[in-house]
Parts: sequence; structure tokens; C-alpha cells
Amino acid sequence: MASLRRMGRFIRPYWGASLLALALLVGMVVSDVLIPRLTQRVIDEGIARQDVGTIITTSLIMLGAAAISALCAVANTALSVRVGQNVGADLRSALVRQVQTFSFGNLDRIQTGQLLVRATSDVTQVQAIVMMSLRMLSRAPLWMLGSIVMLILTSPQLALVMVMLSPLILALIWFVAVRARPLFLRVQDKLDQLNQVLQENLAGVRVVKAFVRSEHENTRFERTNADLTQQTVGVMQLLTTLLPTMILVINLGIVGVIWFGGNLASGGDLTMGKIVASINYLSYSLLPMLMLGMMIGPLSAADASAARIWEVLDSPADVQNHPQAPPLPGAQGRVAFENVRFSYNGHASESVLQGINLVAKPGQEVAILGATGSGKSSLIHLIPRFYDVTEGRVTLDGVDVRDIPLQTLRAQVGVALQETVLFSGTIRDNIRYGRPDATDEKVVAAARAAQAHDFISALPAGYDTPVGQRGVNLSGGQKQRIAIARALLVQPRVLILDDSTSAVDVETEARIQEALDELMVGRTSFVIAQRISTVLDADKIVVLDRGQIAAEGTHAELMASSPIYREIYQSQLGNGGGRNE
Repeated sequence: MASLRRMGRFIRPYWGASLLALALLVGMVVSDVLIPRLTQRVIDEGIARQDVGTIITTSLIMLGAAAISALCAVANTALSVRVGQNVGADLRSALVRQVQTFSFGNLDRIQTGQLLVRATSDVTQVQAIVMMSLRMLSRAPLWMLGSIVMLILTSPQLALVMVMLSPLILALIWFVAVRARPLFLRVQDKLDQLNQVLQENLAGVRVVKAFVRSEHENTRFERTNADLTQQTVGVMQLLTTLLPTMILVINLGIVGVIWFGGNLASGGDLTMGKIVASINYLSYSLLPMLMLGMMIGPLSAADASAARIWEVLDSPADVQNHPQAPPLPGAQGRVAFENVRFSYNGHASESVLQGINLVAKPGQEVAILGATGSGKSSLIHLIPRFYDVTEGRVTLDGVDVRDIPLQTLRAQVGVALQETVLFSGTIRDNIRYGRPDATDEKVVAAARAAQAHDFISALPAGYDTPVGQRGVNLSGGQKQRIAIARALLVQPRVLILDDSTSAVDVETEARIQEALDELMVGRTSFVIAQRISTVLDADKIVVLDRGQIAAEGTHAELMASSPIYREIYQSQLGNGGGRNE
């Protein structure tokens, strides 16, 4: 249960409420263990002596103890729920904050579906056990200790029954606990897989329908669902053997007390009241063990979930911030790659980029061309440190980007990624996502530059049009133009467009390029494009081939010197491309 013990840091802020809950628990247990002793008094001093006054007085005291126990239980439950819910909220916040520190490399290893399960199902398991710890788990040992003390005070001879039964029950609990934890880990892993399949089904439902693959996806989900069910049933079968076995042992103990106590009573060594009290105390001391046995399942599940949560919280970001480095105000925009090699796993044998030496001067437009998988996106992702280089360095104005605080670095870089992501809210909110304080005039100016203003104005609510989930109510080209406007609004010194106009028509792309030429004067831009026609006038065109720079220069220079570039040009534009060489 080491992973659960580490959760103490999340409970610590609520120590006051936790201590009060435990104090109320003590009051409840004290009230409970008094009742069998009072019962003994009613039998031995009231009924046996026919003393009505003692019976009435003691009964009223018993009612008072029961009332105090009930009030303590209600207050304890309220505090336990408050602490548990707050701990759950803090855990979810900690997970989200940790994920926000992750680089792209971390997110490549921990899939979205896995993170969702950790932030929902796993946190719920831990949250539930925190509440139970302040109720049942803390109550059980207190109840057991108090009952054992009172049992010894009532009848030391009958206390021997408890001494004989306790090791057997504890050994049974330990055996089940050791076997249950790895099983619950596998259950949560199966839940990860189920969530991943479900997420893919929902996100890709249109593709599924388009290719008539509903039956395939149903079968895939049912197979994953059956795996989860089978694993869960296996755990439950193990746990179901514990409870009946413990009840059998407890009942055997009660039978032993009755038999042994009856023999003592027949010899005059024990009163009937003491026998009744001893049976109650024996039940009180053994029932907490039964409660602990019932908690083995939730405890094991929570410990497994806690381990999975700590797996995320303990994962260091691949890209570490440099908080002590001075900021880089007013960057000029000179970007240089110096003998850069990069691989996603750090192995030289699997390098995506190697031997990259490239300089983009302030104000230059650098176009990057190459076949799929040549490393274009990987190259530009190194500039804002979405990934760190494996060897060499990338500099901004001569400063290694690893020596610039991330917030400062990324404030100088505007990015429109290959996969367009829009958030819930209005179109206006999405455009000024990087600058929430931007005025409406600046929002409109950025939209005009991205050729988005006309279609936005034509919408019924204009810029206040709500964006559906993942931008479902917008076309691919519209989403890309909004993403470009979002990048332009931050007025970056370096602009990165990662194939961000692939979904717009040629005419719109040309207008976007014209607007960018005016807007990006004095600013450096990197453009990844599939259509060569949009980058013919770039200050520098870089051709990547298998992770290396195959050629670089202007269009005229590359037409004269690069067979790869000529092949790309001829395949797209041919001799009738409208460009006289």
C-alpha cells in the first residue's frame, strides 16, 4: 500500500477536518462499546434483582449513548465526504497541471485514453478510499481495540477465544490482499484499453460509417469489453470467497463463547449478563476484521489506481524548463540549426533528422519541402522545444533555445500545427486563445490576414458563433484559417505554419500567402507546404530527404542544382506551371 500512503500529501491540507472526523469516530466507538456493558448491568443488576429503577436508568443511558453515536456518525460522514471530494479535486488538478508540463515526447508515450482513465476512474478509486479511511478503516481498529479491552475486563477467560481466532482471520485477509492488488492493476489496464477503443469509435464515427465498418468496430469493442468483464469477474470471485469464510469463523467464535461461557455460568463463575456482554464484545472485536475483509477489494483497487496516478505525477517532462535563464525580450528572429540530430527515442540508429545545418535570417521566409516521413514536422517542432534535439543545438538570436525559459521562447513563436485543434467556445475565443486580452479590432485583423473574416461574417452569429466539439460545425479549411489567425494574433517574431493550408483551395491559399507577405515583414517564417506553387517566392527553400537536407536555395537556384526539387516541381506544375524559368 506504498502508493496509497504517498497520497498523504494531498490529505495534509485538510488535516483539521480529518482530525475532527477521527475525533468524532472515537466518540462513536466509545458510545458503541459502552452499550454491551450497560446491557450486562440491566441483566445482572436490573432483571436478576427485579430493580425497575436500574432498568429504566440504564436504558435511558443506553439511548443517550446510541444518540451520541448516531450524531457522531452523521458529522463524521459529512466531514469524510468533504475531505474525500477535496482530495479528489486536488488530484485531478495535479494530474492536469502535470500533463500541461509534458512535452510531445511524454504525450507520445502516455496515450490520451490512459490519461483520461487516470484522471477519472483512478482518482475516483482513491477518493473513495480516503472517505472510507476516515470512516470504516479508522473505525475498525478503534472498535476492535475498545472491544478487546472491554472483553478482557468482562471475562478474561472468554477473551482467549478472541486470541485464537484473530491470527486466522488476519492471515486470511493478508492472503487475499496480496493476490488482489495485481489483479486490480490488470483491471485498470483493461479499462485503459476499453477507453481507448471507445474514444477512437466516438472520434472516428464518421469514418466508420463512411467505410461501412460498424460491425468491425462493434466486434472490436465487444472483445475489449469482454476482456475487462472477464478480468473483473476474476477479481470479484477471489473477493467473494473472503466474506463467507470470515463470517463462518466469526460464527464459530460466537458458538465457542456460548459453549465455554455456559460451562462457566453453570459452575457459578460467570453471570448471564457477562455472557451476553462477552458475546457482544466478541462480535464487536471480530466484526471490524470482517469490515477490513470487505475493504480489501476497494483498498487493493485504490492502491493500484494510486500507483497509476503516481506514474503520471512522477514522470519528468522530457523538455525541462530553464527558470533561471534570463528572458529574451525583443527577439530579432534569427533561427539556426547547428549540426542537429534528432530521434524520438534517443537512439542514434533511429534518427529522424541528422546533420541539419540551417540558418533563417530575421525576416526570411523559409519553405520546407519533402516526401512524407522526411522529417519536416520534426524539424520545426524543435524550434519552440516541443521536442529537444538529441545532438547539436537550435538557437534563437544566437541563444540555445534550451537556455531560454519556455514561456519566453514560445511567446516569440506562433504555431499553426498540422492537426487543427479548436476549443469549445466562440470563434472569437479561439482566435484570441494566445492573447485573451486582444481587442476585437486585432481579432478581425488577424482573421482578415488568414482569409477567415468573410466566412466568419457570413455566419448567423459572426465571431460569436459557438464552435462545436472539435470544430465539427466548421469545414477543414475554415478550421485551418482560424488556426492561422490564432497564430498571427500573438504577433510572433517567428511564425511556423505546419502544412496549415492543406485543406483550403489554391486561390484562398494564394490570398493567405499574399497577406502573410505583408504581415510578416521583418518576421521570420517557416512554411511546410505540400503544394510547391505557394512557396515559389520564398527567400529560401529547403528540401528534406530521409532526415537530411538534400538541397537549399531559392527556386531558381534549386531548379538549376537539385534533381529532387525539379522532380517535385515537374510532378506538380509540369511545363505548364505558369512559371518561366
